[in-house]
Amino acid sequence: MFNFKQWLTLVVCSLAILKAEGLFVNITFVRNAVAKGAVCLDGSPPAYHLHRGSGTGINSWLIQLEGGGWCHNVTNCVSRMHTKLGSSKKMVENLAFSAILSNKEQRNPDFYNWNRVKVRYCDGSSFTGDVKAVNPATKLHFRGARVWLAVMQELLAKGMRNAENAVLSGCSAGGLASLMHCDGFRALLPMGTNVKCLSDAGFFLNTRDVSGARYIKSYFNDVVNLHGSAKNLPRSCTSRLTPAMCFFPQYVARKIKTPVFILNAAYDSWQIKNILSPRAADPDGKWQSCQLDIKNCQQSQLKVMQDFRLAFLSAVIGLGRSASRGMFIDSCYTHCQTETQTSWFWQDSPTLNRTTIAKAVGDWVYNRKLFQKIDCPYPCNPTCHHRVFTPQDAPPI
Repeated sequence: MFNFKQWLTLVVCSLAILKAEGLFVNITFVRNAVAKGAVCLDGSPPAYHLHRGSGTGINSWLIQLEGGGWCHNVTNCVSRMHTKLGSSKKMVENLAFSAILSNKEQRNPDFYNWNRVKVRYCDGSSFTGDVKAVNPATKLHFRGARVWLAVMQELLAKGMRNAENAVLSGCSAGGLASLMHCDGFRALLPMGTNVKCLSDAGFFLNTRDVSGARYIKSYFNDVVNLHGSAKNLPRSCTSRLTPAMCFFPQYVARKIKTPVFILNAAYDSWQIKNILSPRAADPDGKWQSCQLDIKNCQQSQLKVMQDFRLAFLSAVIGLGRSASRGMFIDSCYTHCQTETQTSWFWQDSPTLNRTTIAKAVGDWVYNRKLFQKIDCPYPCNPTCHHRVFTPQDAPPI
C-alpha cells in the first residue's frame, strides 16, 4: 500500500512524463467576436486551441467541441460565469492535446496530422443560445449560437474553407452540440468536402428518473427558455416537437443529413448520475455509492440500470437504419471516450468485435468500413474501463 509521499512522487513523475511527451497548445481568443455580441456568459471573447496539420493531413480538419453540462437558471449561470465554463478569462493558456487530438501517429493513427481544434465551451447552452438583451444586474450574456458562428468563421478564414475532410466532434454537451450543428457545419464547407459528425457521450435520453419524474426534460426546457435556444435548434425537429424535446438526440439525429457516428456507453455514468438518479429523485442518497462505482450497485439498482440500457438502445435503434451512420455502443460505466488516451487508442482500450474506438471511427471517416456495433449487457465486456468516481467528481446538475 502506497503512503502519501510515495503517491505524491508517483503523481509528480507521471505529470513530468506527460509534460515531456504531451502536446500543449496555446489559446486563441476570437477578439473581433465581441463586437458581434458573440461572447461567453460574462461577456469575454470566445476561444479555441488550434494545432496545425501537416503532410497528408494539411487540408483535413477535426473540430472538437468541449463539454461541460449546461446552466438552466440565472443563479446557476451566474456561478458558472466565474469559471472556465463561463469566461475565457478563467481558461488555461496552454491546453494538453491527447487521444483524438494527439499529434502522435501511434496514439491517434488517423487524425494525428490533421488540423485539430479544441473549441472552448463558455455559453452553457451547447452553442444554441441567443438572447439580445443583457440583464444589467447579472450581466449574463446568452450568446452560444453567435459564439459557434464566430469561431467557425475564424477557422474558415484560417484555412478550413479549403478542407478536403472535416469532422465535427465533441464530448458530452459538446457531443450534443456536434449533432445540433452537424448540418449547419456541413453548409459552411465546400460541396466537395468529406464532412462527418462524431457525437461522443452526447446521446442524452428522454426518460423517467428513479422517482418516476422526467427531471431531465424539465431541465432542458429551462435551458432552452433561458438561453433563447428555440430558433437555433434543428428546424427538422422544432417543426414537429416542442423546442425542449429537440435537445434530445433521439428526436433530432434521424433527420440529420450529414453522416453521423454515435459513440456512447449504454451505461453512461453522467446519465446514470444526472438523468436516471439525480439528486432531486434520490434525496436520501441511496444511489450515491452505486453512482460512484458500478461494482457497488445492488441487484435492484443494476436491474434499473439494465432497463435504462434497454431504453437507450431502443432510442438509438429507433433512429432507423442508415448506410452512413456509424455506431459504437459499449457497456462500460464511463462518460466521454474520445478525449482519454486509454479509452481512445491504447494497448488495453475497450473494444467491440476486437475493434478499438479509434479504429472504428477512423474506418468510418475514411470510408474503409462501416462500424455499427452494440455491446452485450454489463458485465460481459472484459475490455471495459469502468470509471470510479469520488463524491467531488462532476457535481450533479
